[in-house]
Amino acid sequence: MEAWKVDDYRKRCEELVKKLNESSEIYYNGGEEIISNYEWDAMFDELLELEARTGYILPDSPTQNTGYEENNGEKEPHEFPALSLAKTKQVSELIKWAEDRKVWLSWKLDGLTLVLTYDKGRLGKILTRGNGTVGTNITYLKNSIKGFPLKIKYQGHMVVRGEAVISYTDFEQINAMVEDDDEKYANPRNLASGTLSLDDPGKVKERRVCFHAFTLVYLDKPMVQWGERMDFLEREGFTVVDREMADSDSLADAIERWSKKVENKEMDLPVDGLVICYDDTEYAASGSVTGHHATKAGYAFKWQDVSALSKLLYVEWSCAASTISPVAVFEPVQLEGTTVSRASLCNLSEMERLGIGKECTLEVIKANKIIPKCISVKMASGEIEIPSRCPVCGAETEIHTSEKSRTKTLHCTNPECSAKHVKKFTRFVSKSGMDIDGLSIQTMLRFMNEGFISDFADIFRLSRYAERIRVMEGFGDKSCENMMRAIEKSRQVHPVNFIYALCIPMIGIDAGKKIIAECGFDGFLERLEETKGFEDIDGIGPEKSGSVVLWYENEKNRSSLKELLKEVTIEKVDLAPDKEGKCTGLTFVITGDVHSYKNRDEFKAYVEAAGGKVTGSVTSKTSYLVNNDKDSASSKNRKAKELGIPIITEDEFVSRFGA
Repeated sequence: MEAWKVDDYRKRCEELVKKLNESSEIYYNGGEEIISNYEWDAMFDELLELEARTGYILPDSPTQNTGYEENNGEKEPHEFPALSLAKTKQVSELIKWAEDRKVWLSWKLDGLTLVLTYDKGRLGKILTRGNGTVGTNITYLKNSIKGFPLKIKYQGHMVVRGEAVISYTDFEQINAMVEDDDEKYANPRNLASGTLSLDDPGKVKERRVCFHAFTLVYLDKPMVQWGERMDFLEREGFTVVDREMADSDSLADAIERWSKKVENKEMDLPVDGLVICYDDTEYAASGSVTGHHATKAGYAFKWQDVSALSKLLYVEWSCAASTISPVAVFEPVQLEGTTVSRASLCNLSEMERLGIGKECTLEVIKANKIIPKCISVKMASGEIEIPSRCPVCGAETEIHTSEKSRTKTLHCTNPECSAKHVKKFTRFVSKSGMDIDGLSIQTMLRFMNEGFISDFADIFRLSRYAERIRVMEGFGDKSCENMMRAIEKSRQVHPVNFIYALCIPMIGIDAGKKIIAECGFDGFLERLEETKGFEDIDGIGPEKSGSVVLWYENEKNRSSLKELLKEVTIEKVDLAPDKEGKCTGLTFVITGDVHSYKNRDEFKAYVEAAGGKVTGSVTSKTSYLVNNDKDSASSKNRKAKELGIPIITEDEFVSRFGA
């Protein structure tokens, strides 16, 4: 190898290491990604090849490290290093690696790896993976993450490793509520990482992070088979990754079947590949450590990214919350077994980075077989016209540049633009509101951008656009008909749900029940017209009453309510409590799981119908605390004991106060 070539190769290695490490630091700390997974993999593969050819390997090369240390929190060393798996995109390599042994196939979930330690039947510690040797202690979030038990039957020392993930459904709902584009998350993994760095356990719990165990790292008692170990974790109450046993003969077919699940969008959890490991854990542990992975610990399979070239037809501008985002619409191409004709371009900065022109050819992939993504542009000419008007409301637009990331985004200047109030539309169609299936946040935003929806009542007039909706991408006859049926079904609505759906500040289900119980729906409307207020109603008070009056003083809200009443029928109900009911004069606090009632809401509804009250905290006015775990050391149990409040189980409640 010539000297000048060696220098060039070394310089390129240094460039790649710097770029990859910079990207990883942002990636592992929940920041905005600066390169896509596709680009990262390509650069990583290039670095591997250069290191093999030259023998020039930098100490901080990502090929030698297992992750990146988080910036926040207390650091602790791992009891067992969290090594990376060897990676491949070739099924033939996996078959060769499997040899003649039994192997297990499972998902490679795309979240944040956590390590859980148990002793004497209790969860003692949660560490993030960090750099594989040292992680961040986030044990304070143990009550905020689903998927693992706090107490287990096994009394020995146990270490479990798994992935904390946020589903696509939850990701889309959470991201749609973030009005500032600079604060939006790039993908579920990015959101999970950012969430687990929060200090507020309550906010973490709201985001529904779920832990999926993927390996039992250590157990005091012998248990050799990996499958047996996973079954053991499942019996102990862990959410465990899906898995299937295979061998070298059946592995290719299994991989094909699992890959189809991703292509067909059957997975709501984010995955970026598959994992295979030996069933014989003793054999797996006998391998050597090469670079940053153990040779027999397992293999990560990542799908080959298949790209296609297509001619750009136009850029569509879609308004969501305060941001107007560009979407490339191109001539349909076949990718991963489906027809693709659209891909998000994210923001103005990404358009500039790619070099999008008015006329150009796009190279498109489906990232992780799911999300269409433009990765490069060829033969670009002309400039894309950035709209001066919002596609939803027609107001002027303006370009914002983030101080933090210098990202350029387009915004609508109208504070009353309906796309900025998508949270209200989400509440309107929710189960507690009008209960309309098939109207996700994304669907409503699409309808807003098409001009179908600008007010609540417009939802009940969507049948006007049924023929256009049928041919929209992601719909079709069946989904369109199902949505129309759900809309028609929701026209008959309970008055409490209707009041909740109106999105009156400070007025939820409980306040709605109190209003309807006192004056009925007709009385509610009369009080609105007469601006009499509701502060005389027990549990409403002047602040909530004032909020309702102020809401109705807004002309837009009055108009919206009148239009809605033309489209729906309010059910006649009697919510007045039974003054001679079994719970009359009693105040209950309900905590923990329930089994006689469907859920705590149904339990609460029974108590109120029987003349009682349900509150959220134990005070001297509490009559009974209902908790099926009477010996729990929870704060509510402790408070009840301090105040001498009786603690009863649900069965005891049913026996004494049930119908």
